[in-house]
Amino acid sequence: MFIAAAPQLLDHPCCDVINRFPWGFFLLVHIALFVVGAFFASRAFASGNTTLGWGFALFALAEVSYMTYHVNITQFLFAHTISEVLDGVAFVLVFVAAVKGALVTSGAPERSSRSTVASVR
Repeated sequence: MFIAAAPQLLDHPCCDVINRFPWGFFLLVHIALFVVGAFFASRAFASGNTTLGWGFALFALAEVSYMTYHVNITQFLFAHTISEVLDGVAFVLVFVAAVKGALVTSGAPERSSRSTVASVR
């Protein structure tokens, strides 16, 4: 009796709100994200940064995988799993490209050997 009154794991108010959106809304979100990923991939490949290009290309492919669910080609769990793997590899590649390009550095920035003291006159 006590257990039956406990809240259910899948009873979430956020799901009620999300489920009110039409399926086309989610498809448009994934199309927009695909366009962003494909654009950045194109720009990265054109600049010669293939690691970054592949990172954004995999992100764009993850969005295609999400879209397959919204147009009833695949099941949700399959599309979501494939997309998460693609997004994970894309994240690693974008980070590797950032480190290679010195966009991300470790530690504090180097200080100049000369001290800059303003002269007071």
